[in-house]
Amino acid sequence: MNITTVDAISLTNIDISAAGPRCKMLIGDLNGDGLMELLLVQADNRQDVRYIPHQVQCLTAFALNGQMLWQAGKPDPGAGSQGSDYPAQIYDWDGDGQLEVLAVMGDRFIALDGRTGEEKRSYPLPGPHAHDCIIIANLSGKERASDILLKDRYHKLWALDAEFNLLWTHEGNPGHYPWVYDLDGDGRDEVMAGYDLLDADGNVRWSCKELDDHADCIWVGDVNGDGLPELVIGGSVTVMYSREGKELWRYEGSVESQHIALGRFRSDTPGLQVAGLDRLVREDDGRGLKGKDALFLLDAAGKELWKEDRQTEGWLTIIETLRNWKPGAADYILAYRRGGGVAPGLYDGYMNQVVRFPAEGYAAHADLIGSGTEQVIVYSDTYATVFGSEQISLEAKEPGVKPLEQPKRLYSSTLYPGGER
Repeated sequence: MNITTVDAISLTNIDISAAGPRCKMLIGDLNGDGLMELLLVQADNRQDVRYIPHQVQCLTAFALNGQMLWQAGKPDPGAGSQGSDYPAQIYDWDGDGQLEVLAVMGDRFIALDGRTGEEKRSYPLPGPHAHDCIIIANLSGKERASDILLKDRYHKLWALDAEFNLLWTHEGNPGHYPWVYDLDGDGRDEVMAGYDLLDADGNVRWSCKELDDHADCIWVGDVNGDGLPELVIGGSVTVMYSREGKELWRYEGSVESQHIALGRFRSDTPGLQVAGLDRLVREDDGRGLKGKDALFLLDAAGKELWKEDRQTEGWLTIIETLRNWKPGAADYILAYRRGGGVAPGLYDGYMNQVVRFPAEGYAAHADLIGSGTEQVIVYSDTYATVFGSEQISLEAKEPGVKPLEQPKRLYSSTLYPGGER
């Protein structure tokens, strides 16, 4: 099937250089004006994050019209890069209807007012390296998620309640970004902590068997159409489990399943499909080969539908599921940081790049104005370009009426995207 690639429409270009280099972008309606704002998160200047992860150096909020709204901290020109997650999220933690920015800065967990950047609360960390990422969960069975999970790079997890009292700890192999989901419907989240499924009290219910290394990303969804959620884990292989821990299938046709994403990317096979990114050759593997990765797609039973035969260099691609690019569209695979001269783009379920974003950098996406469709932002150290499927005005649909919702995907931001479908 030959599909013509079209360039996405550029809606605006925002100068974000005041945030400093090597930032990560978070999205949320920080001031409740009915428009999403962009939060640029700069990491500290730790250069080697293999064992000790980043903290946050600076936070800078921008409106879609390019106005800088506030800045907390001071940008560092020598800041580290996205070799590990940046511990920051946007969420209404205290339930007052206004978003807070949660971050680890200066060995403390802080909550900032999303409207002003002023500090609202601050707590000491439960452990010296408990700042690899921030996960918001409902472990307590309340009406809304207000508990916090923190972790170190690869060994320990801390669970804390809304007043930052320690609930429990877990030591094991938690992977990059544990995913929380109420698998049994009891009103409390279970925690897929790498290869261990924990109940809301931190007890191990079951563990994955015979999986090497660590979990790179975790997705939850009814993949096979049986009405129950399954867990799909990407790491040394791509594997799917029932919620009770039964292995349903395992795809071993990859070298390193660095990223996966669930979606309804095509309609000619039942259930959901599993998109993946295989790191075929690492640039630093010592074999003298150029780094290369490849997209792939599996059906609901784990059968390979296709795998990219990449002809260019590049081994650091990140993929995510993008829904609602335009009304009635299928899900797409958003792929960015491809390298080798391959621009960020949207791929369909038949391996076609259907949309190209003519800019280079990292990408983030959300419904920025409450239109029902999503926009994609491609950003570098200096500029963020907002792209859409059509020419629209980046103005609130209902200005001043009510804030835009902060979905779980946006308050569970990570360099190793997991999710729910």
